[in-house]
Amino acid sequence: MNSADMATPDGAPVAWLMRRLGASGQQRINGPDLMLKYCEAAAKRGESIYLYGGAETTLSILCDQLPKRFPGLVIAGSHSPPFRALSEDEDAAIVRDINASGAGTIWVSLGCPKQEKWMAAHRGRINGVMIGVGAAFDYHAGVISRAPLWMQNNGLEWLHRLASEPRRLWKRYFVTNTLFIWHAARQLMTAQSK
Repeated sequence: MNSADMATPDGAPVAWLMRRLGASGQQRINGPDLMLKYCEAAAKRGESIYLYGGAETTLSILCDQLPKRFPGLVIAGSHSPPFRALSEDEDAAIVRDINASGAGTIWVSLGCPKQEKWMAAHRGRINGVMIGVGAAFDYHAGVISRAPLWMQNNGLEWLHRLASEPRRLWKRYFVTNTLFIWHAARQLMTAQSK
C-alpha cells in the first residue's frame, strides 16, 4: 500500500475518518463503482482494459457483460490465475500476455491483501496502471450480490459481506475492523491533543 501510486478510501469508515482529520468533502471511492465509471469512460475513449483475477466462469460472464453495458469497451485480455502460487515461468507468461495486450489499465480482482501483494510484486513489470478492485468482478458478473445501497451509504457493506460469507470473512473483519477502530481512535486522540 505504501508504494502504491494511489490509494483510495474504499470503506466508508476510512472516508469518515479522513473527513474528521481535515480532508473535508472526502467521499468513499470503492473498487466496484470506480471500475464501472472507468469502463464507461474507457468505452468512450476507445481505451482497452485487462481483467486479472476471479474464477474462469466469472471472467467469462464479465467479458460478455461489460461490452454490452458499455458499447465500445475493448477488453484486451483476461486471466483467471489458479488458487496456488505461480511458477516463475507461469508468472512471466502472464506478464508477457498483459503487456502484449496493450491495455492501459489492468483491473485486479484477487481480494485483499492478495491483490495488493500481487500488484506490488509486479510494479515496474506490467506496462499499465494496476487497480485493485476486490470483489468487483463477482459483483459485476452477478456471481455474488452487493449490499443494498442504504448499507453501502452507511458504512455497513462489510456487514453484508460478512453475513453472505461468514466462514470465509469472519476472521478478516474481526481482525481488520478491530485494528481499524484501535488505530483510528489513536489517530483521533493524537489529532485532538495538537
